[in-house]
Amino acid sequence: MATVVEIDRLPAFRNEPLTDFRDPDNARAMEASLERVRAELGRSHSLLIGAREIDTDTHINSVNPARPSEVVARFARADAEHARLALEEATAAFDVWRRRPWQDRVEVVLRAAEVMRERKFDLAALMVYEVSKSWAEADADIAELIDFAEYYAREAVRLAGPQRVQHIEGEEPEMRYIPLGVGTIISPWNFPAALAGGMTLAAIVTGNTVVLKPAESAPTIAYKFVRILLDDAGMPPGVVNLVTGPGRVVGEALVDSPRTRFVAFTGSKEVGLRIFERASKTQPGQIWLKRTILEMGGKDAILVDETADLDAAAEGIVASAFGFQGQKCSACSRAIVVDDVYDRVLEKVVERTKKLSLGDPSKPETHMGAVIDESAFRKISEYINVGSKEGRVVAGGKTGDPAQGYFIPPTIIADVAPTARVAQEEIFGPVLAFIRARDFDDALEIANSTEFGLTGSLYSKDEQRLERAGEDFHVGNLYFNRKSTGAMVGVHPFGGFNMSGTDSKAGGPDYLLLFTQAKTISRKV
Repeated sequence: MATVVEIDRLPAFRNEPLTDFRDPDNARAMEASLERVRAELGRSHSLLIGAREIDTDTHINSVNPARPSEVVARFARADAEHARLALEEATAAFDVWRRRPWQDRVEVVLRAAEVMRERKFDLAALMVYEVSKSWAEADADIAELIDFAEYYAREAVRLAGPQRVQHIEGEEPEMRYIPLGVGTIISPWNFPAALAGGMTLAAIVTGNTVVLKPAESAPTIAYKFVRILLDDAGMPPGVVNLVTGPGRVVGEALVDSPRTRFVAFTGSKEVGLRIFERASKTQPGQIWLKRTILEMGGKDAILVDETADLDAAAEGIVASAFGFQGQKCSACSRAIVVDDVYDRVLEKVVERTKKLSLGDPSKPETHMGAVIDESAFRKISEYINVGSKEGRVVAGGKTGDPAQGYFIPPTIIADVAPTARVAQEEIFGPVLAFIRARDFDDALEIANSTEFGLTGSLYSKDEQRLERAGEDFHVGNLYFNRKSTGAMVGVHPFGGFNMSGTDSKAGGPDYLLLFTQAKTISRKV
């Protein structure tokens, strides 16, 4: 556990190692955690507002997507009044928290990282049940959350105190970063630990206070995270408040409030645009312009040219398209392959895809679990139906009874036109459109033909093409000869262009600045 003295000489940041479940000891530890967490399923949880735990007359259920009859947890259902109360508590706490020495705030975040590291298997097991992540995907989610805590703690140290400015004779100038105020964090279900926690930690380590509203379908891991902050890390009540409820009621009340100084959001383009619009409107009593930090959708492409290592390209496409059932904003949903190697790459991708196992994610051999809920199941199924008319289904395509679990097999639709719906619209599921390009120039043009600009990959051995893609492939995160998913904190600062959001670059050296404002002070001497 870090002390104030130790903070001054923190070791360099290192990414949290991923767990090797081939190690029998790790596999046994995960199985024990799955049993332990299963025994706790179905518990009820309250809203966490200030120092109070508040229950409500109505509740929302978080269910296991792989077994919809199984309730993971029951949560109090907040309304607009609860949102108002939570913002009041955050406002009261802000005046105290912002004055705490930066070392105190950093210590809270580092203690949280230590506790999460100790409970990594239990937290991962919870995501296996709540969002149907495989062992490896759940482990990576927790590792990323730990990374955010460790990285942002060090970034807060870097930004603490006066910043370098130009000096002139007769004055002592300085610039310092101060917190914005009270923020709203609206987090998604697909990375329910890393993103709920990452946005929250960035806000509080810089001196802000927040109200966290997690996605209705995955609130349990956010609840556990806040409890760690409160019960184990020494965070004072009111600095982080948790409200669970429908976005159109609770989320909009939080976004609209004149108490809200900023909104950090990860989710769909549609919701992001709605937040952007509502936050731009000043409310009675509001004396600031609300800052929005928005990470939205993607229609990400992997390009393959005739010089590429085709086996590596096929591996990267399959991993990017079907990891966590394609429910990542960075997932590859378009494979754009030049004509010379199109048929060979398609064959290799189909062959590898058919080897993926679909089923209960609590089993260690499972690659893919269920999609998040029945709404997603039906939406993705409809896109598969649309795609079957826009191209030819060469893998997957047939879905089962959603009552038995929201399982959709990895689906590949070949010979898709660049303008087809399945090539333009975000599906957010295990559906991959294969698109034939005449040549590299055509492939690059196709890649840039959507309204999104989040991630992209190019497999090529041609240095000139790699160089050109670096200039002209218009995405926030571009990868060469590797998959389009798996951004690592500190290594690949993450965020996209156009309708993919505000390019906030989470996990990078610019991110904490979004939660601060610069103040210049100069003394005449």
